[in-house]
Amino acid sequence: MSRFKNEVLHLQSHVKTLRFCTGGLCLIVLGLGAGWWSAPRELTIHVPPDLRSGSTRKWWEIPPESVYAFTFYIFQQLNRWPTDGEEDYNRNLQSLSAYMTPKCRSFFQYDYDQRRRSGELRKRVRGIYEIPGRGYGDDPETRVKVVSDSDWLVTLDINADEYHGAEQVKRALVRYPIKVVRLDVDPELNPFGLALDCYDGAPQRIAIPATSAPASQPTERPLGETS
Repeated sequence: MSRFKNEVLHLQSHVKTLRFCTGGLCLIVLGLGAGWWSAPRELTIHVPPDLRSGSTRKWWEIPPESVYAFTFYIFQQLNRWPTDGEEDYNRNLQSLSAYMTPKCRSFFQYDYDQRRRSGELRKRVRGIYEIPGRGYGDDPETRVKVVSDSDWLVTLDINADEYHGAEQVKRALVRYPIKVVRLDVDPELNPFGLALDCYDGAPQRIAIPATSAPASQPTERPLGETS
């Protein structure tokens, strides 16, 4: 009887071991399932615009050319007033708020309020573009300064044109030193994971030969410059 009793005890012990292993496997499977469920469904990888040559990068690194392209694109959209600056500028601030830090958003909101009160926005049409020969590809080392893995200083040389009705009231060539930071907090609203952090100093007028300047154009302060 003792032999059969020992065999039964041995089988019961083996069953307990199997149950313990099964429970452990279930916990592991649940952990793997939770990890899979919480993993990001989309992953942003920054690829250099020039694809004529290969490029190998860590997925979390943001190349300077991508930072420059982001900065110019958002800044150009912010400065695009197709019909009426009083409405367009404010609408741009609302739609692009995810691409600016809270401090920068407040800065441009203050600039909008000041310009609206002084009558600089009503019925104004505005657009900006790069000065030919002063883009990223012409001098990349001076266009983007890498401060850290999450901070950059971008220099934009911009030509800004403004119209009131059919009359051109402004043409300004301005250098904007813009701070850019990593801000990957809401991929739904900001898939770039970057944000403008406003200016690293006052925007500066760019001197051009007298023959290149349009005649009889009144001068105004650059966007965001508090004179």
